[in-house]
Amino acid sequence: MGIECEIPILDFPTSGVIEESEGWKEMCKKVREAFENHGCFIVRGDEILNQSREELFTGMKSLFDLPEETKQKFFSPNAYRGFTNKGDHIPHADSFGIYDTLKADTVDEDFVNLLWPQGNPTFSKSLTSMTSKMRELSLLVLKMVVESFGLPQRYNLEVEQLNSNNNTRLTKYKLPEDSKDSEIALAPHSDKCTLSLICDNGVQGLQVLSKTGNWVDVNIPQNGFVVQVADALKAWSNGIFQACNHRVVTRGDKERIAFILMAIPKENMVIEVPSELVDDENHPLRYRPFKYEEYIHYRYLNPVQEGALEKFGGL
Repeated sequence: MGIECEIPILDFPTSGVIEESEGWKEMCKKVREAFENHGCFIVRGDEILNQSREELFTGMKSLFDLPEETKQKFFSPNAYRGFTNKGDHIPHADSFGIYDTLKADTVDEDFVNLLWPQGNPTFSKSLTSMTSKMRELSLLVLKMVVESFGLPQRYNLEVEQLNSNNNTRLTKYKLPEDSKDSEIALAPHSDKCTLSLICDNGVQGLQVLSKTGNWVDVNIPQNGFVVQVADALKAWSNGIFQACNHRVVTRGDKERIAFILMAIPKENMVIEVPSELVDDENHPLRYRPFKYEEYIHYRYLNPVQEGALEKFGGL
């Protein structure tokens, strides 16, 4: 098993960030190094979470304890949305995929009130609050990426489009049924979106694949979360960033519950490498321009395909 400390831990500025300050530039450099070497980093930040997080995971436990027929009411014909139970795309897990969680009617009318007809305002508020804070952080990280590459300021508008929407995923992972000494490992994969931000209920299980080919345990601190590069950002960065290949391993008798926010490009956005990141000698162009929605469709039809981004968009 890998060593935890291989994954960088950053004490992130969560408020009062002064762009162009020396502290800002130093953090931008650390973010770039982490994304190039590991495809992820761990964030610690008391201000971001705590009360919202505690209320959220209390509500999520109640959510997964609902009767199966109630959970099945949250249905969507769209890829990766709605309630799934042991599906092809997320086996060994119960999962809710909620698109554009920042719209109040999405959370209340389309999700919470559907499952709790009497309403559940505490859970609704904590879910919206957590999503909002994570969205702010994902945009901050992307602006740091622009700064770290020394790109013109106009690319801040482009990364805003990379962070245009979100898919919030609430997941409870299955425990091994036969023995407390056995374990279940979900199939390794990279996410399809721009960035994934993950926090859990304190039950560990997330592992990432290092450059040396070892699985590294990622123990998420109580007041923190993991930020991972996904396929859209890898393609946009011309492959300079590693898309984080990860899996979840469940063992023992404590159920792991995770909140995952996926920053998603604007609908019909064309993912295209900035010309400034193309260098024929060191960084030749690796990906053709492609529509994000077309890549999502491709991945949905090929759920467990290794090297999917290269096969779909590589040159």
